[in-house]
Amino acid sequence: MGDDLASEGDTLLQSEKEFHDAAKRNDTARMEELISRGVDIKAKNNAERSALHWAAGAGSVDAVRLLLEHDVPVDDEDSVQRPLSLHVLQMCLFGMNALLLSAWFGHLRVLQVLVNAGAKINRVNRNGRNLLHCAAQRGHIQVMEFIMENLEDVCVDETDKMDRTAFHLAAEYGQREVVEFLICLGCSHSAKDKEENTALHLAAKNGHLSVLEKIIDVGVDLDEKNSEGLTALHLATEGGHSLCVKLLVEAGADVNAQTQKKMNCLHYAALHGYEEIARILMDAGIHTDALNHQNASATHIAVLQNYPAMVKLFISAECDLDIPDNQGKTSLDVAARGNHIILVDMIIKADRFYKWQKDNLNSDSGSWVAKHLTFKQDHRLETQHIRSVMWRLATKYLKPGEWKKLAHFWKFTDDHVRAIEQQWTGTKSYREHGHRMLLIWLHGVITAGENPIKGLYEGLVGIGRRDLAESIRKKANADSTSPRKCTAM
Repeated sequence: MGDDLASEGDTLLQSEKEFHDAAKRNDTARMEELISRGVDIKAKNNAERSALHWAAGAGSVDAVRLLLEHDVPVDDEDSVQRPLSLHVLQMCLFGMNALLLSAWFGHLRVLQVLVNAGAKINRVNRNGRNLLHCAAQRGHIQVMEFIMENLEDVCVDETDKMDRTAFHLAAEYGQREVVEFLICLGCSHSAKDKEENTALHLAAKNGHLSVLEKIIDVGVDLDEKNSEGLTALHLATEGGHSLCVKLLVEAGADVNAQTQKKMNCLHYAALHGYEEIARILMDAGIHTDALNHQNASATHIAVLQNYPAMVKLFISAECDLDIPDNQGKTSLDVAARGNHIILVDMIIKADRFYKWQKDNLNSDSGSWVAKHLTFKQDHRLETQHIRSVMWRLATKYLKPGEWKKLAHFWKFTDDHVRAIEQQWTGTKSYREHGHRMLLIWLHGVITAGENPIKGLYEGLVGIGRRDLAESIRKKANADSTSPRKCTAM
């Protein structure tokens, strides 16, 4: 049993504690010595555990027999009057008697001895879990076989206080062999617990792929919903279990199922940044622009959570970036409000690209986007000169407000300008704003295969800064290494 059932602040006499320890290690000689000295063999510690509890949990068969010969109470439970360790609470080791402990730890011989001694087989722990529940959760097949073959009135679908059956518990804790055993016994495959989860839900939630495969094989409803409207696919997605997601999708689970809050699986993938799962769902045909109860798309959520890779994936899939949520906020608004600068610039680049594409291309947009729209930073030697020029323009020569005039000349929208301006770095924020706008503009120009020097010249002339335009033209034409001279101007 080891540390799984640790003592909690014993107030036993030293001799009583030694007796418990001897029972745990199956040291019957020491136990008999202490008995001869008058030790209280029924003594319990602060958690109401007796020597029989320790012996049963440790699988100490001889110690159990010795205790039974001295008429110790066989059905006494431990308690939770004192706080137990988190590990013990998680293991559900409270309200346990010796028989339940033997099932929990898989000690078949101890269990048989206790049954033969008249232990009550229908007792449950504080969670309402019986012998079969305990053995199923822990994966003890031999114990389960004995229970089902030799004990009377044991129902395979008996429920605990959460209405969970042994099948639920085996699925939840990934006990495939137990799942197969219970299926062979004819257990209910679709039983629901108090939260209306089936075994399929629990296996998916916890990422138990082999168990999930077995449950799917028996023909359960893959789209059954729990009390919150979540399917097994929702839970596998939320847990980040990509292999389980793939298995459920391939088995025919509805990728577009929505919860009570109208969340589809892509919303959950976006919420946690699960890019691989998002790709699986999108390849399976999930509605990428589906809206939840707050009118938010998966793109809204990915932006809010600041997941650039996920946002990039949605942009590449041509998700609608202009959908307003319940507060009237688009994905760009959400990015700006969250000060997610990388996402703001990415979304503006995509907006401008799609506008340019619509105005200039008649070919299949999907294949074109996948081939050409990228967001990698431009560090090429051939654009080094223009990038240097734009930096000096933004930080030294453009007056406050002139970057906005340039932006509007180049058909940046008011929303674009507001989103860039949302970033505040001080009274001279306009320099940073201008530089960001210029880099976004350069991205579009290069993508379109246009001459950036020519475009910059025309923009500066267009806002009444011919002086700067001529200066840039002269320097560009004087630079013999520049691949983009302005000789045509």
